[in-house]
Amino acid sequence: MEMAITKISSKGQIVIPSHLRRNFIQGEELLIIKNKDQIILHRLKNMKKEFKEDLAFAQETDKMLRKYERGEFKHKSAKEFLKELEKC
Repeated sequence: MEMAITKISSKGQIVIPSHLRRNFIQGEELLIIKNKDQIILHRLKNMKKEFKEDLAFAQETDKMLRKYERGEFKHKSAKEFLKELEKC
C-alpha cells in the first residue's frame, strides 16, 4: 500500500501526488465516495457499464429525495397525477 499527505486548495482541489497517479491518465474518471471522515477514490475505467448506470440512477434518486425533504414537490392525488401523465 502506498500513502501520501496532501492538502485541499482554496478552490477545493486536491493534488494526488505523482507517485500515486503514475498509472492514471489525464481526463480519466474517478468515483468519489464519502463515508463519514473517509474519502475513497475508485477508477471508473474498469467498472462495468451497468454499475455506472446504477450509480447515475442512485445520484438522481438522492437528488430527488433531497428536493422532497425540502418540500419542493407538489402534493397530488393519484387521480390528479394520472391525469397529468395522460397529457404527456
